[in-house]
Amino acid sequence: MKKTPQTLTIAGSDSGGGAGIQADLKTFQELGVYGTSVITAVTAQNTTGVNAIYPMSVQAIQTQLEAVGDDFDISALKTGMLFNPEIIQETAKAIQQYGWKNLVVDPVMIAKGGADLLQPAAVAALKTHLLPLALLVTPNIPEAEALTGISITDVFSRRRAAERILSLGAQAVVIKGGHGTDPEYAEDYFLHLNGESAVFRAARIATNQTHGTGCTFAAAVTAQLAKGRGLKEAILTAKEFIQAALSDPLNIGKGHGPTNHGAYQMRRHEKTEVNKIEVFQ
Repeated sequence: MKKTPQTLTIAGSDSGGGAGIQADLKTFQELGVYGTSVITAVTAQNTTGVNAIYPMSVQAIQTQLEAVGDDFDISALKTGMLFNPEIIQETAKAIQQYGWKNLVVDPVMIAKGGADLLQPAAVAALKTHLLPLALLVTPNIPEAEALTGISITDVFSRRRAAERILSLGAQAVVIKGGHGTDPEYAEDYFLHLNGESAVFRAARIATNQTHGTGCTFAAAVTAQLAKGRGLKEAILTAKEFIQAALSDPLNIGKGHGPTNHGAYQMRRHEKTEVNKIEVFQ
């Protein structure tokens, strides 16, 4: 009997449904894997911003992790909003205890509206406890700068930042280009510990319907890894998934609206061409 790949997201809950746990589970479903979840915090937020954050207790997180680890065969997992050092340490402990592989770390730090989603003291814990366990880290440019202390202004500083992140113990990194200054293209830069690199380039889409793009991208990579895909193939699919989600906006809310998680499969079903992703080795 064919077994559906099982995935796990360890992240915060978004009451607006566009990011966090909700975005991850939607993405998992769209890409044909079974999603489990551990909620690290409950946020009161919508498309205009985060009104409040209620972190879960370490015990609550521990028991969720145990419930998943004792029953499910997790093929790949991702982390999102972890908020404080204690949550990060508990998460890292469980990953090692259950031997979970194919860890994608999305170092969620700041919400679209500007709210801090990671305490300053937690950055050190992230570097020390979680990044050494990661198969892939998926920061955007501001997050990569915060992790490395390197201002990313060109391809050379981008490479240095990627190398710095790998020096923290991760096997690979992809620095997403959505915050880049190129008006025509968004380029995601991939670097592996073995020296292999690639640039994934897509046409930039002028839209404010971008809430949850980072979570969704990392979840798409996780889903593909769970299905046995290689890193670069998984990143390419995730890039295509995001391009489709941005190209068919839902136009929900008064601020940064959520991406359309159903667009990728809809386009495949209708055989509608998705904006081409160019890959440069």
